[in-house]
Amino acid sequence: MAILDIVLYPDDPLTRKAASIDDVGPEVATLASDMIETMAAYDGVGLAGPQVGVAERIVVIREPEHEPMCLVNPEILDAAGDADEEEGCISLPYLYATVRRAEHVRVQAVDERGRPVAFEASGLLARIVQHECDHLDGVVFPDRLDLLTRHEKLQEWETIRARLLAEQRSAHAD
Repeated sequence: MAILDIVLYPDDPLTRKAASIDDVGPEVATLASDMIETMAAYDGVGLAGPQVGVAERIVVIREPEHEPMCLVNPEILDAAGDADEEEGCISLPYLYATVRRAEHVRVQAVDERGRPVAFEASGLLARIVQHECDHLDGVVFPDRLDLLTRHEKLQEWETIRARLLAEQRSAHAD
């Protein structure tokens, strides 16, 4: 297992639609394992392929107190209710905003071994699934905000990103 590099917004492939995975073989299982390890290393609850530079439709999610799961080619079949909660993102660290999402979702996918997965989720798990599925369509959580708040948050992100990149350059220079 390996901890993968995180892609920071707006770097490729975060802003484009990810490709479907046609062949769910051993490489997908290895990627899923590495993504779960990476998600845990960053104390995340979800991670999508594009966030680790893989432009394919794969996500891993971990609701606190539950085992992590992998969803390949996930689809949200139904969504109901509204809930406003604060969100953050591993690809936009230190940036948070209140995002409106569906309270309940019905999901289908296959797991990292190609077995069908279908479930209903509410609350935090529903939010995690929606956030990660957004990544597969090139959408990040600030895209879900009203225009003024999005502008403010993206300005805040530019400051954060510049600081992070400066810290990375400094660490590599040592």
